[in-house]
Amino acid sequence: MESTESSYVSSPEEVAMKRTPPPPTDPAEKPTYIRFLVSNALAGAVIGKGGSTITDFQSQSGAKIQLSRSHEFFPGTTDRIIMISGTIDETLKAMELILDKLLSEIHAEGDYEAGTRTKVRLIVPNSSCGSIIGKGGAIIKSFIEESQAGIKISPLDHNYYGLNDRLVTLSGNLDEQLRAIDLILSKLMEDTHYKQTMSVPFSYAGVFFSAFHGMPYGHVPPVAQMAPSAVSYGPTVAGRKFQNNKEDQSNSVTIGVADEHIGLVVGRGGRNIIEISQISGARIKVSDRGDFMSGTTDRKVTISGSQRSIRAAESMIMQKVAYASERLMD
Repeated sequence: MESTESSYVSSPEEVAMKRTPPPPTDPAEKPTYIRFLVSNALAGAVIGKGGSTITDFQSQSGAKIQLSRSHEFFPGTTDRIIMISGTIDETLKAMELILDKLLSEIHAEGDYEAGTRTKVRLIVPNSSCGSIIGKGGAIIKSFIEESQAGIKISPLDHNYYGLNDRLVTLSGNLDEQLRAIDLILSKLMEDTHYKQTMSVPFSYAGVFFSAFHGMPYGHVPPVAQMAPSAVSYGPTVAGRKFQNNKEDQSNSVTIGVADEHIGLVVGRGGRNIIEISQISGARIKVSDRGDFMSGTTDRKVTISGSQRSIRAAESMIMQKVAYASERLMD
């Protein structure tokens, strides 16, 4: 008895299609990202009035551009973080737009002359730096030669527990920097560790400075009682009432600063610490002379406010202390 079911024979073309794997995805179309630093003073130029500039740059490039908030700095600096994400072409286009805008701002302020080599600091995970250094530094040397930009990779800063990023500084003119960024980003896209770090662009909440007696961010010790004559500095920005905000008054961290460094932290007439207080929104108290952290000769510095403002203030104080330490070593 013959079967009534009809049989179907594939054509040679269909057989070939089944056997041939799909073409590989073009690397240029894969999503990537890049992070770099911008000074707090120049961040406004990237944002524009009402966000107009950053919106325009996103529209022109097709990339997504994120900027850390005014009190969120890279550890040890007072610089904010810009993250650009998209395809490699979109990312490079956005990078070009932003760097060109920053150059025009510097030029307008009279701090830039034609032909001047400027610097851009990229943030790269420590685990991915090996891929752009290469065996015996072969890859980074080839990048320097091909781009004509200076490329320096900072060591991992062990002063900040929990910090797993390094800074890659590119020096040169805009074209040289962009060529170097293209080479570096293309190489980073081959690294699996780099792709895994894309989800958390700005989080340094677990990072704290090892030289201080302060606790890691998030730990809230009781407020230290300061001497009646202790110097107190609070934000005086018009229109901002920090005392009435429960969040700003709910946290307090006391850290120790070496007595020989406290003068540079405070500044002449309190100028430095007043500025730190105004930028961060935190209230800062410095203990009187002779009032030290228990068992040390470190002065007490109590920072109160929201956790964000405490982080910002502590980061700026760290920078002052680091600078003071460098001066003593010279």
